[in-house]
Amino acid sequence: MPRVRIELDRQAVIAPVRRRTFGSFVEHLGRCVYTGLYEPEHPSANGEGFRMDVVELVRELGSTTIRYPGGNFVSGFRWEDSVGPREKRPVRRDLAWHSIETNQFGLDEFARWLKLTGSEMMLAVNIATRGILPALDLLEYANHPSGTTLSDLRVANGTPEPHNVRMWCLGNEMDGPWQTGFMTADDYGKIAARTAAAMKTADKDLELVVCGSSGSSMPTFGDWERTVLEHAYEHIDYISCHAYYQEHDGDLGSFLASSVDMDYFIDTVVATADHVGHKKRSNKKINISFDEWNIWYLEEHKASQEVNDEWRHAPRQLEDKYSVADAVVVGSLLMTLLKRGDRVTSASLAQLVNVIAPIMTEPGGPAWRQTTFYPFSITSRLASGEVIRPVIETPARETARYGDVPVVDAVATVDEDHAAVFLVNRDLTESAQVTIDVRDLGLSRVTEAVTLADPDVYAKNTLAEQNRVTPSANKSATLADGVLTVELPPVSWTAIALARPGA
Repeated sequence: MPRVRIELDRQAVIAPVRRRTFGSFVEHLGRCVYTGLYEPEHPSANGEGFRMDVVELVRELGSTTIRYPGGNFVSGFRWEDSVGPREKRPVRRDLAWHSIETNQFGLDEFARWLKLTGSEMMLAVNIATRGILPALDLLEYANHPSGTTLSDLRVANGTPEPHNVRMWCLGNEMDGPWQTGFMTADDYGKIAARTAAAMKTADKDLELVVCGSSGSSMPTFGDWERTVLEHAYEHIDYISCHAYYQEHDGDLGSFLASSVDMDYFIDTVVATADHVGHKKRSNKKINISFDEWNIWYLEEHKASQEVNDEWRHAPRQLEDKYSVADAVVVGSLLMTLLKRGDRVTSASLAQLVNVIAPIMTEPGGPAWRQTTFYPFSITSRLASGEVIRPVIETPARETARYGDVPVVDAVATVDEDHAAVFLVNRDLTESAQVTIDVRDLGLSRVTEAVTLADPDVYAKNTLAEQNRVTPSANKSATLADGVLTVELPPVSWTAIALARPGA
């Protein structure tokens, strides 16, 4: 059994816990919106047509900021289509996913849905096939109180109070040849800079996200970020990162180490952004919005031909069913995002419902939690205060993709009266015996200890077996004389909450 020692020092602060780390993503893709968020005929639907069973699960998930309406979808989107009387809204083809968009669920509906979930809107503008003026029009419609043509139109459409959207994405994955209106880095950097400058003329306190390259494997990666930031640096606040992972060719060991790649991705983008900042003699720091991340079995979806020329409304697309191993990786990726909270100050799990999602629904039927739901919801609930960097002594094991990686990884958060420790055991066959020195935290009792694991690492929750996989209490967790001990099963994710007496 691998033996691991961890030491936690209250002074080893990385950054505050960023609530926007626990963001998500809703795109008009497949069944994310229609029969996901919105299904007027469903037994649980409220008067707006929103599935309240889904609303309850989103609240439990703990999503904070939700990116909308895309994604690839946004590059062909005319925001005006999605507001006003439903019977007058146009039906359009969506080129991104080769489906039909009815626009029965739009901007104002999404804003009202967000109020039910307690989440913040993060809005993307289409600068791929439109440009500066439509972005300014959308900003006026969404955020201006009243007294102008577009703000008064919002009021007339039944939303008297402004949406007050703070975070805005300037397009999506603009280096991807799959993107309608894709551009070179030079062309995108110029239009992004001009759009950002115009939007900040309207509201200097907006938080604007410029597109990074679509992934670290893109041939444009690195040079794209540099070129775009050289144009837009002084006008924007964030640069985006997108990363998806999956198990390849039965290589579970490398898959469990996916967070190593995420860490490299973040390092590279931070170094590039800081290089541009130094060149410009700028005093500002560009942070990262990791606004798409998840497990996505993309290779299998490409082979399936589920995106086709039938032009269906709300087809079943990208409906991955997630395993225990997938959930362990999601938990470890979220741990990495917490550890990088000094520069990753916003993130979005892509997506929220049905499409590569933690929540699944059946039309007219139930909604249920996928395995990946649990590490996200538990971390969102327990993480508070500040993120502290643990000192970890752990064996390493070799992986085909990433070389030697630590068997156990961990991160902790702490506030005045509570702490939480999150751990992953990447070993394929052996449990790990972990000893954690928490004396410096001044906490004396374990209030919760749960582990997500299963003898079958490919076990999944499905419509037929919605609760096949759930976290279970880890009864091995004990705290005595400032030392926490716990046993971590192989291929597992664990969360432990600590508190002062009476807290």
